[in-house]
Amino acid sequence: MVYPPTPRSEFFDALANEILHNYAKGRVLVAIDGVSGGAAFGNDLAVALRESGHVVFRASMGDFLKPRAVRAPRGDSSAEAYYSDWFDYSAFLRVLVQPFRMGGSAGFSTAYFDAARDVPRETRWVTAGQDAILLVDGPFLQRPEIRGNANFTVYLETPADPTAAGLDAQEAGAAALYETQVGPRMLASAIASPGDTTTADGAPPKRLFADRC
Repeated sequence: MVYPPTPRSEFFDALANEILHNYAKGRVLVAIDGVSGGAAFGNDLAVALRESGHVVFRASMGDFLKPRAVRAPRGDSSAEAYYSDWFDYSAFLRVLVQPFRMGGSAGFSTAYFDAARDVPRETRWVTAGQDAILLVDGPFLQRPEIRGNANFTVYLETPADPTAAGLDAQEAGAAALYETQVGPRMLASAIASPGDTTTADGAPPKRLFADRC
């Protein structure tokens, strides 16, 4: 069954076309950078890219955490801890980004850490053809440690009311810290609001633009 387009699907079709206009061939990494709404945004963008005939792999930074013993010392309410201690960027580069970029028969893994069990996952290697898209969502994806790996980065604006968007004080504080230290809006290929996925007719994402003057 073919469903009629919706404002949300039209937004993602347009964004997919923009990405593919410049990156239709080869291994392409697309980053969805933001503390809120990234998973749903990434899933919908993956649908649009696949409907355009492209092979898409999905990954989330929530599957590249550090062990709880590393994350815990500064406390669950510490914005600095969430920003600095939560994610294992070394593993992210080693098992996913670098082998994906190598192409050929190199295997890569889209998930590294089991948060529920607080242990690394059993590695499951996958391979891809010469042309493939890796779409990663998560916070802080333009940090200096990993900046420059993505071909195209969408920065999802932190909601004006973080509490209403389901963010706790730690996440909101870390987002503010990231904005101050890195300036992700100015570095991104595109800026968008994440939209509302809580209802079927919720507001779709909206393209935003940075003042670069």
